Amino acid sequence: MDTVTEPVRFDTKIAVLLRDDLPTWQRLNMTAFLVSGIGQAAPEVIGEPYADADDTAYLPMFRQPVLVFAGGKETVTAAHHRAVARGLPLAVFTSDLFRTGNDRDNRAAVRAVGRDHLDLTGLAVYGPRNAVDKVLKGARMHP
Repeated sequence: MDTVTEPVRFDTKIAVLLRDDLPTWQRLNMTAFLVSGIGQAAPEVIGEPYADADDTAYLPMFRQPVLVFAGGKETVTAAHHRAVARGLPLAVFTSDLFRTGNDRDNRAAVRAVGRDHLDLTGLAVYGPRNAVDKVLKGARMHP
């Protein structure tokens, strides 16, 4: 059992930015999909597996919090441009993905549209805390 009591600080940030004009079910669905890509792209963000006192094993999760933000369509688009310009690991969700039902069709839907014409509904970004903060300029914490 870990008995260290000092707070853990991270020099990186995991953040999700969602459009604020979407129904709750879409925002929740997007959040789950978007963060799934971060662990693949940056395996260092995944912590150790969990176990309870009865030694039941559980999957590992992110080692640090995921912060969720909201903003208008313009805010999401601007954040996308800033994240791409900074070369940060980035996952995107577009309005087209609400009409598909599998990964193959999701990838095809994104591939069919140029970067500057994506109808972005959400994104997830990972990187140095200051860089992610700059990407999220204009967004607010999700209510």
